[in-house]
Amino acid sequence: MDKIIITDNLETKTILKKVNTANKKLAELKGIVKTIPNEKILINFIFLQEAKDSSAVENIITTHDELYKQFIFDDTHNIAAKEVENYVEALYAGYDIIKKTTLLTVNGICEIQAILEKNNAGIRSQSGTKLLNTATGKVIYEPPQTKQEILELFSDLEKFINDDTLYPELDTLIKMAVIHYQFEKIHPFFDGNGRTGRIINVLYLTLKNLLDSPVLYLSKYIIENKQEYYSKINEVSKTNNYEPYILFMLDAVYETSCNTINIVEKISQAMKDVKYKIRDELKLNYYSQELINALFYMPYTKISFIEKHLNVTRKTASKYLDELCKYNILSKHRLGNNIYYINETLTNILSYT
Repeated sequence: MDKIIITDNLETKTILKKVNTANKKLAELKGIVKTIPNEKILINFIFLQEAKDSSAVENIITTHDELYKQFIFDDTHNIAAKEVENYVEALYAGYDIIKKTTLLTVNGICEIQAILEKNNAGIRSQSGTKLLNTATGKVIYEPPQTKQEILELFSDLEKFINDDTLYPELDTLIKMAVIHYQFEKIHPFFDGNGRTGRIINVLYLTLKNLLDSPVLYLSKYIIENKQEYYSKINEVSKTNNYEPYILFMLDAVYETSCNTINIVEKISQAMKDVKYKIRDELKLNYYSQELINALFYMPYTKISFIEKHLNVTRKTASKYLDELCKYNILSKHRLGNNIYYINETLTNILSYT
């Protein structure tokens, strides 16, 4: 495997036209995200969806219900939901890294992967798995086989990610696609390469200020077009023709931006509707923007969350939640000895987008 080589087919007329369209939609997303009163609400929302879909690419399947319960109850032991929880933790850690350092280094990527896999195995020191043609049995692609080769290629990728003086003429979205391809082909870890690579995508766009926060979940598009995704990546390896693969990634950015804008608009409208109902229609004396933010912080909530968010007693938090159930703003549920509350509107937005 070679270090990153910039070829003419990275900037064909077709690619450049699609880059322009994708960038415009991404800029629209960046702007509309600022309309959410508390950006953390959207970050949580997108992180959960990204985590669920990205894990599904690796055939780690969980339901929304299992996932939300995992995040509010420490005694939930669904393995798939735990994997998704690890993904969210890794994504947050990566976001913190780029905010603090303004870099995305090999060490930072290793830290993300370690959180994903909950081990410190680090960069592999043994041979990587060969990709075979299932029909002929021939080797289609063989990843770097020695740790020294991996480290050299990884170091080259690190420079490409962080040094903007390298190929300054390349559009950021094209660079993101190249970075993703190169990382997946280096395959530096024993496990978690796919999910780590998808985290790198959105962190890179945030690092380069195309987004203020990592709220673009590309995994939904990838899982819906899984066969095409792998086919396009393998085509680059076989022919060194990047164009079909880059066009695929640009479509992913455009379509995902459209979907995320739709999500933002729905969340924003739902928050306004609940705000109007609590403040103007019901005239509840405990209305506050903090309450609205708390109700939309996660699809499922519990008394202790409201205590913390509003700085009230447990008795008061319980009273608020039960009254909101009476007016069908929330619904009340029980799991063993635990009581939890569901924001059905928010759950539906997440489930059907």
